[in-house]
Amino acid sequence: MVGGSRVVIVMGVSGSGKSTVGAGLADLLGVPFLEGDDLHSASNRVKMASGHPLDDADRRPWLAAITEWIRITASSGHGGVVACSALKRAYRDEFRRTGANVWFLYLALDREVAEKRMTGRSGHFMPLGLLDSQYATLDPLHADEPGVTIDINTSESPAEVLAAAVRAVAVAADSSSLPRHMPPG
Repeated sequence: MVGGSRVVIVMGVSGSGKSTVGAGLADLLGVPFLEGDDLHSASNRVKMASGHPLDDADRRPWLAAITEWIRITASSGHGGVVACSALKRAYRDEFRRTGANVWFLYLALDREVAEKRMTGRSGHFMPLGLLDSQYATLDPLHADEPGVTIDINTSESPAEVLAAAVRAVAVAADSSSLPRHMPPG
């Protein structure tokens, strides 16, 4: 389905299920997976854990590391999947400047649903208090960007969202005229 050097960026705010969907998608496609959070510096993790949002200067080395992974993965010819918030278009543009066939899968989620999901999880450095800053920064996928938006507000399970992601990637591989929004079911 992905084929060639396509790199799928699973994007969205904290609590949207990027990691779960990204890892599952990579597994099903048989391509490498990168958990973007793993590339945050220790100081970025401490800053976020203490309730302070990152600024562009904090994100610069993190984005550079993800960009380099995209470049290397795409040059291997096998493609890959990255779970990364990619909240600003400028970040997504940086990923596309790698020359790789980058395609975005935006997991759209209302703030209230994200809050409920974040409240129910444990062991993550991102505190609930930073959710508002993520929504303030969020620049949803634009019509001229390669990818699709999946509204996951009413999804019943991660498996349902993963199935929608697989359908979206399959449609992208098979068609040049892609739907811009897909329901999860």
